[in-house]
Parts: sequence; C-alpha cells; structure tokens
Amino acid sequence: MNASPLSPEPPPLPSGVDKIQARAVSGRYNTARWVLLWITQLVFYGLPWLQLQGRQAVLFDLESRRFFLFGAVFYPQDLIWLTLLLVASALLLFFAKAIAGRVWCGFACPQTVYTKLFSWIEFRLEGDRHARLRLDRSPWNRQKLLRRGGRHLAWALLALWTGISFVGYFTPIRSLVPALAGLSLGPWEWFWVLFYGLATWGNAGFLREQFCQHMCPYGRFQGSMMDEDTYIVGYDRQRGEPRGARSRQADAPALGLGACVDCTVCVQVCPVGIDIRQGLQAACIACGACIDACDSIMDRLRQPRGLVRFDTPHAFAGQVLKPWYRRPRVLIYGGLLGLMGAALVLGLWQRPTLRANVLRDRGVMARQVEDGAVENVYRLQVMNASLAPRQVQLAVEPDPGTQPPLPAQALQMHGQTQLSLASADAGFATVDIRLDGAEAAARTGQVLQVTLVITATEPDGRVETVRERSTFLVPR
Repeated sequence: MNASPLSPEPPPLPSGVDKIQARAVSGRYNTARWVLLWITQLVFYGLPWLQLQGRQAVLFDLESRRFFLFGAVFYPQDLIWLTLLLVASALLLFFAKAIAGRVWCGFACPQTVYTKLFSWIEFRLEGDRHARLRLDRSPWNRQKLLRRGGRHLAWALLALWTGISFVGYFTPIRSLVPALAGLSLGPWEWFWVLFYGLATWGNAGFLREQFCQHMCPYGRFQGSMMDEDTYIVGYDRQRGEPRGARSRQADAPALGLGACVDCTVCVQVCPVGIDIRQGLQAACIACGACIDACDSIMDRLRQPRGLVRFDTPHAFAGQVLKPWYRRPRVLIYGGLLGLMGAALVLGLWQRPTLRANVLRDRGVMARQVEDGAVENVYRLQVMNASLAPRQVQLAVEPDPGTQPPLPAQALQMHGQTQLSLASADAGFATVDIRLDGAEAAARTGQVLQVTLVITATEPDGRVETVRERSTFLVPR
C-alpha cells in the first residue's frame, strides 16, 4: 500500500521556526471551506437574534431552568433528549469518519473555522506567507507595530463578539448587548463573555494547530475508526516519484522523474505544517489545502490533476474500492445512527407539551373530616412546555384497577382546581382529595390508587390531557 501508516506524532517544526505561516491558497476545497464557514457562522452568530412568538427562538435559560428551541420548551426533566442528541452526534461523527476521513476537522470544526477566520485577518493586515515571515524577522518599528497591533485589535473584536454571541444563547441577547454597552452586566455574564472571547483569541490566534495535535483527542483515536476504504488526503507515490525540478517543456519520463516537481507548495499551504508526501499523519486535518495547491501546479505544468487527492488507501495502492455495503464499520455506524435518529425524531414528535409532578403533603398524610370522610393533601406542579397560554383544569378519578371498584362520585377534589399558565410557564397548586365516609369506612387501612387528571386548553380550543397516578391513604 502506498499510503504510509498513520503516524501518531506531529512532525517537528523546522529549525529556527516557532510558528507555522501557511501560504494562502485558492481552489475548490478552499471554496468549500469558505462556504461551510459562512453557513456555520451565520447560524452561530444569527440564531440568538432570531425571534419566535415574541421570544428568542433559541435560548437556554439556566436561571429559570427552561430551554427554548424553535417553539418547543424543554425542562430539566427532558435531559434524556440532550443525551440522545449527543450520542447521535457522536455516531454521525464516527459515520462520517468511516466514509470520508476527517472532513469534520477540515471543514466544520470550530477550531478550524476560527483559525481560518483569524488567518484571513492576518493575511489581510500582514500579507501572505513570505511577507509575514519577513515581518517576523524584522525589528520592531512603526510599521510592524501598526500591523501587529491592528491584527490583534481585529482578533480581539472578533473574539469579543464571539463571546457575546455565545453568552447570548443563555441570556437574551437583545438585553445582553445594551447591558454590555452600559457596562451593567452581571458578574457571570462578564466572566463568560471574557472567558469565551479569550479562549477564542488564544485557540485560534496562537494555539491553532497545536490545539488539534496535542489537546483534541479526536486526532489520536481516528485510526481506530478508519479502514483501507476510508477516504483520506493522500499523495500518489506511484505517479509522483521520483521527485525533481524540471522545466515545463521537459520530458519527465526521459529524465527518470515522476510528476512531483518538489516545489513544496503543498507543505507551504498546510495549516498544520506537515508534508503530505510522507504519508498519512495524525496531524492531517483533511482540509484539502494541499490538494488545491498541487492542482494549481499541475495546471501550470499542463499535467492531470490528482497527484494529491482525496482517495482511499486501497485506491492509492491500485486496488478495487470496496462498496459501502460490504464494509462492517460503515454498516454498524450507519445502523446505529439510523436507529438513534429515528428514536430521537419519534420521541420528540410524541413528546407531550404538558407536564405535571404530583407530591403528597408530608405534613398531613391523611385526615378525617366531617361525616367520616377522609382527606389527603397533594401539591402539584404543572408545566406548560408550549409558547401558547393555557387554562388548566384539575380533576381526580379512581384507578380502574382498584378492587373492589371505587365509584367515581366517591372521590372529590377541593382547593385550587384551576390554573392559568402563561407561555412556557409553570404553576403550583395545593388540592385536597376527599373520599366519602361510606367508602372510607369500607376501606379502612387501605392504600388506594387514584389518578389526577390535568387538562390544558389553549386559546384556539386545542386540548391536551395528562394523567398522573398517586396513592390515597385511608387511616385505620
């Protein structure tokens, strides 16, 4: 096989170089990265400003323990959906890795996205690779101070806005920004705006590839999720070797040379500083920059593209690509992802928007009242997981499994039997459930099962009902 084994360690930087200065490149994969960058950042920066029915469409309100997501309201009791979503996301990552390698790392990972944004600012203010290298070696003067200062100022503004946008998912952003302008934010808002902004500034501006190579675990265990039919960025050694410079008109086969002219442009454009010609390495994030660079050189030499390309190790070795339905890894990840996705969609589709918690009053378990009737006290919490206001009616009915059967009229509910809930609101009620004297005398010392019926009506007439079971104690 022409692809080298996966190297677990990143290559050392060349002597005397303490920072990778990647050369700018254009091409189809660079364009794809910019398209995905715009999509992901429009979503990240734009979602907090989106309003739906007078509320922020996406808001994780930790203080009130409510989470708004495009009209759906989630409570801490819905944590299972977050767990399923995280598991499904991990399976999607594994599935994509098994098929197309580290496309997440190269095209959509936040570390890669912000590093590219910061690198673009650096390119605009300080120039391309050679200009930045000259600036690094030059002594400090007015021009260097202005360029470096301007770059860090632009980085800081972008990082600060990133921190504001992040906190805007947890604090309404339309009140967050004016409070920030008036320096009236709370201590936690200040902390998280500055913390996330500094983290963005440090990771994308300074750590860059070091974060991927030494801090992110994904690159370390990627080898366990790929096989010989996984797409990787690779160098066609059979076509490219032996390397050597030549003129455009030279006959490479007659000179005993391969297609690679050893221009090292593929190394110069690499954001992690590796030489893809040395084989697949753990540091490679599959961004495709080296492919665009090599294709541009091949175009100048009037040679076919694809000396460096996305392909499989089997293809680089001249073997036949195995179809996806014969790859156990793809089938396992895809099957699990399909099951998890179906469970998530079905569960959310059938998820009730009315919730209730029923607790017995511990201070008064059971008490006798007039005419020998027995009364139990209950405390109810009713949660409206909808953006529509609702009128809630409380009632009680005997459990169908009670033996001997308990007549419905034997149970009566007293107290706060009606609630008015605003959108995404929760209400509390204390109710008394009374069992008439005749039935209480016949069931002395028993623990009965009762069902509390909570019915919510929306302004448009839609009705939703939930039933919560509880116990009713009849004292001796």
